[in-house]
Amino acid sequence: MHPALISKIIVRKLVGSLVMLLVTVAHALPETQFQPAYDQFQLATKGQDSAIEKSTDAFAALLKIEPDNPVLMAYAGASTSLKATTTWLPWKKMHYAEEGLALLDKALALLTPAHNAMLQHGTPVALTVRFAAANTFLAVPGFMNRHDRGAKLLAEVLASPLLAQSPVGFQNAVRLRAAQLKGQTS
Repeated sequence: MHPALISKIIVRKLVGSLVMLLVTVAHALPETQFQPAYDQFQLATKGQDSAIEKSTDAFAALLKIEPDNPVLMAYAGASTSLKATTTWLPWKKMHYAEEGLALLDKALALLTPAHNAMLQHGTPVALTVRFAAANTFLAVPGFMNRHDRGAKLLAEVLASPLLAQSPVGFQNAVRLRAAQLKGQTS
C-alpha cells in the first residue's frame, strides 16, 4: 500500500473515532437534570420509602430521553430493585428485583472505554455504574446469586486508577462499602 493511502486511512479512522467520542460526550446528561433524580435516590437508600417511587419514576423518565446512558440505566435498575422492599407480595418482590437487576446488567454491558473519561458528578461513568451495580448485587438475597459478582465489581472499582481522581465523597463511599463487605465475610 502506498504511504499516502495509509495516512489517509489512519486520518479517517482517527476523525471517525473523534466524532464518535464527541457524539458520546455530547449526550452526557447535564447535572441539572440528573441531580433531582439522584437526590431522590439518596433519600431512598437512606430508608425514606416515599423516595423510592420518586427515584424510580425520575430515572425512568430520564432513561426515556437517553435510553443508552449507562448511568441512568444503573440508577433506574438500583431504584427498581429497591421497590422490592416496598411490598409484601412475594411475586412483586421478585418482579422488582429481577427487573432492576436486568437493568443493571444492561448498564454494565453498555460500558466502553470511553466511559472512563465521561464524568457524572465528577466521577467517571464506568466507576459510577460499577459501584451502583456492586451495591445492589451485594444487597439482594443470596438466592439471586449476585453476591460474588457484586464483590468482584466492588474490587474492580477499588483497584481502578480512576478512583484516585474521583471526588473524595465517592472514594469514601467505595472504601466504606468495601470495609462493610470485609466485615460481613470475616
